[in-house]
Amino acid sequence: MGLKTFDGGVHPADGKELSKDKPIKELLPEGELIFPVSQHIGAPATPIVAVGDAVLKGQKIAEAGGFVSSPIYSSVSGIVKSIGKHRVTTGDMVDSIVIESDGEFKEVEYTPVDDISTLSNEEIINKIKEAGVVGMGGAGFPTHVKLSPKEPDKIEYIIANCAECEPYLTSDYRRMVEQPEKLVEGMRIILQLFPKAKGIFGIEDNKPDCIETIAKLVASEPRMEVCPLMTKYPQGGERQLIHATTGRDINSKMLPADAGCIVDNVETMVAIYNAVKLGQPLTNRIFTVTGDAVCEPRNFYISIGTNYKQLLEAAGGLIHPAQKMIAGGPMMGFSMFDIDVPTTKTTSALLCMTEDEASKYETTACINCGRCVEACPEKLVPSRLADYGERHQMAEFEKWYGLECVECGSCSYVCPARRPLAQSVKTMKKQVLAEKRKQK
Repeated sequence: MGLKTFDGGVHPADGKELSKDKPIKELLPEGELIFPVSQHIGAPATPIVAVGDAVLKGQKIAEAGGFVSSPIYSSVSGIVKSIGKHRVTTGDMVDSIVIESDGEFKEVEYTPVDDISTLSNEEIINKIKEAGVVGMGGAGFPTHVKLSPKEPDKIEYIIANCAECEPYLTSDYRRMVEQPEKLVEGMRIILQLFPKAKGIFGIEDNKPDCIETIAKLVASEPRMEVCPLMTKYPQGGERQLIHATTGRDINSKMLPADAGCIVDNVETMVAIYNAVKLGQPLTNRIFTVTGDAVCEPRNFYISIGTNYKQLLEAAGGLIHPAQKMIAGGPMMGFSMFDIDVPTTKTTSALLCMTEDEASKYETTACINCGRCVEACPEKLVPSRLADYGERHQMAEFEKWYGLECVECGSCSYVCPARRPLAQSVKTMKKQVLAEKRKQK
């Protein structure tokens, strides 16, 4: 029987060999840490500290700004230096809290739970909400909202996204290698909320050690199983993962819950365990610094709010000048013009490359080869959608299902004409959605 997968997709060189065998190393930050109040989808958090306040590690510094929002906690002890606009990885200026670390990492006292089975669903979800847990695979959707579907009895699958299909990234891999028990315990907590559901760990087959380890851990768990997946990008995309593991499909007008599924990535499930079992808020995460320009690619256990520059220095700096620096992976990450920006709950990697391959290519006319159609996991016609985007033809863009694009970049990757298909479609998609919001 073949490995589970989806139609379409691409096979880029993964580059994981640079950092996958490097154990997680704790990195204690120095100096100022910056905490943007928008580290999640939804309303920004509201600061509850003032300039001059002394704070402890694990102390709440910003409250959730609504139901679809999430609180922010300090990852260090120190003094609040300022509250104002600061630049983030996307280049935007975002309201942020700046804390000067005192280097002592004095921490608040947490209240662990001896027996999680004694907690009610409401208590579990409230602990996750109060801990500031969000989707840590990039989207940043508040996890307590995801775990509060309108019809919880219809949830049949809890899917752990262990694919880590984006090239170069190895933070989830190292977490699964070194702390698989926390991942499994996070799954157990979620399954307690949904007694009719089965837990599935979707892991690409380029991680055989993780498949073996987690399969052994859940061998006696009747409600958990490991699902080996074909190594292919974007196997870790939410829609693609749901299709591969359950055979079900969703579109842009649906949530995974509409198909009876809830999907969380590795780091999010570990954060759920820390919040519910240990009583710890989200203040740290695993972060990969990698690329052929990096002296010593590593996986770090970082304090959220740490500056990217410090992380690069901790990896030995650059062995060669970097022409391209990316927050995240090469397929869906953000190209950075400055790394003097803070890490957040959703940032997982810094990728530094000696060559900017994309800038070397000269775009030519479409040759109608159909490769973008074959690669598209949503079975769209990216070349045509890009044409509509370049001509600002919104009606035609929608008619050809442009809003179904998942922005994975597979079409741009395979295009022999080197057209920036994904960028054109993504830009047009934003314009269409903005126009729809105006009409409401």
